[in-house]
Amino acid sequence: MTGPLHNPHFFTDPYSTYDRLRGTAPVQKIPTGSRGHHAYLVTGHAEARQAFTDPRLSKDTARFFAGRPSKRDIHPAVSGNMLASDPPHHTRQRGVAAPMFTTGRVQAMRPYISRVVDRLLDDWTRTDEVDVVRDLAVPLPVTVICELLGVPESDRDTVARWSHDLFDAGDPDVIDAASHALGDYMTHLVAAAHGTPGDGMLHALLRRSGADPLAREEVTSLAVLLLVAGHETTTHFIGNSVLALLQHPSSFARLRQDPELIAGCLDELLRFDSPVGIATFRHSTEALRLGGVDIPAGFPVLIAPGAANRDPAAFAEPRRLDLDRNAAGHLAFGHGIHRCLGAPLARAEADIVLRAIVTRFPGLRLAVPEEALAWRPTRLTRGLASLPVTIG
Repeated sequence: MTGPLHNPHFFTDPYSTYDRLRGTAPVQKIPTGSRGHHAYLVTGHAEARQAFTDPRLSKDTARFFAGRPSKRDIHPAVSGNMLASDPPHHTRQRGVAAPMFTTGRVQAMRPYISRVVDRLLDDWTRTDEVDVVRDLAVPLPVTVICELLGVPESDRDTVARWSHDLFDAGDPDVIDAASHALGDYMTHLVAAAHGTPGDGMLHALLRRSGADPLAREEVTSLAVLLLVAGHETTTHFIGNSVLALLQHPSSFARLRQDPELIAGCLDELLRFDSPVGIATFRHSTEALRLGGVDIPAGFPVLIAPGAANRDPAAFAEPRRLDLDRNAAGHLAFGHGIHRCLGAPLARAEADIVLRAIVTRFPGLRLAVPEEALAWRPTRLTRGLASLPVTIG
């Protein structure tokens, strides 16, 4: 028996599935595969907020799988990253990385981000049709995070492909191989930074002093996480936002007339089509009650921001894009101690991109029917495989 999240139609329209499940119960046990495995899925907004902050829901993946035989071979820098840990390990690593993504730091990066966006959009002027995903949403965040980490330009396309393979819900062998390629690459990059002077992010992480500085292996793991998380979800944020505006011409026209409104609309765009469908792995370390449902110890718990952000109990008419809505309570970046560290950077990139698009390409429109759009076959993130548009 396969679960509701394995239906091929789920990738195209997860919201119908989320609505149906939430209508039954905001928390429920579902099958997660054909081998009799189950998990608890959280689709309600209030229940998701509670789950995000409940210390009985652990993110320590190694603890859950200890003693459970597995044929998977994930590189330690990927399997043991900060997102797969609990306090105090998580607190220590996040405390080292957090200063890199403050609002002030991101504000200082805006001129660089704007230059990258302008260069990418300059290429759009040379043709009548472009792919927003391929020609903008993928290269922008990859370029920015690779610049921060010191990844050479010649390696960036390869690094982006490995990251793509990690997220796609496909062949486990491909995912495992990508984890080793990325983990090995970052190991060498960190080793090179360790032996040379510099002022990049890796050098800053390696120099970080204090009572308990990070070991080189920890810096490698953190760098892998920042690389992957730093561009995959931002790619989907940009692609989903452009699509939402193209699907709602009056909203697009409004932003075209007043681009200053864009910064205040980002929360609603994140809520409307969240780049994270289901949050990263959690499991119950002891029995708990959530949403009126008793969850025994030892079960995976899947929190679905994509579902929570469409909960009518939290957002009226959730299927409607409303640029005037106060959507600050959305969960697209998570909630609690694991809330996305790079949220300020993602917001800055999306803000700059949308301002540039509505200003430079006011006649932008879909080049294919909406039903022909292809979505990435992954349950963790929600994003387009491509978004062909006509410049107009």
